[in-house]
Amino acid sequence: MRAILDYCVGGQESSVPEGTLVIREGETTGRLYVLIDGRLEVIKGGTVVATIVEPGAVLGEMSVLLDQPHTATVRAATASTIYAFSDAASFLHAQPAVALLIARLLAQRLHIATTYLADIKRQYAGQGNHLAMVGDMLESMINLSPTKVAPGSDRQPDPRM
Repeated sequence: MRAILDYCVGGQESSVPEGTLVIREGETTGRLYVLIDGRLEVIKGGTVVATIVEPGAVLGEMSVLLDQPHTATVRAATASTIYAFSDAASFLHAQPAVALLIARLLAQRLHIATTYLADIKRQYAGQGNHLAMVGDMLESMINLSPTKVAPGSDRQPDPRM
């Protein structure tokens, strides 16, 4: 993703002190962020689910592309430097190469999810227990029609499921 840095002309470069929240889960900002250097943590529901260290890593893309609130919190794990684009949609229209790189990233994530789904289905085929249900749930999520996405939780389930 380092190639994205070549397209970040016009982004606001910011130094982010350790512990600073860059993105807050549930907020809608319309912003896109690109890591220049440092280490960021992705936090979902209070749990760190990923650490981002690769220069050029993009943050906030799902919120921008789905026109929905951010799905996770991003916090600086160390002092970091980022580019911020306050009008992410305009940036992506002006930089189709970045949009293509993000599309490839999202396609890679989908590929990993479908590979995982196939593995779960093979492992638990015919068992009919609660573990087989995980495969069914993943399959239904991957095959959702392109509407507003609301993944839900145990407190607020997605009404389409």
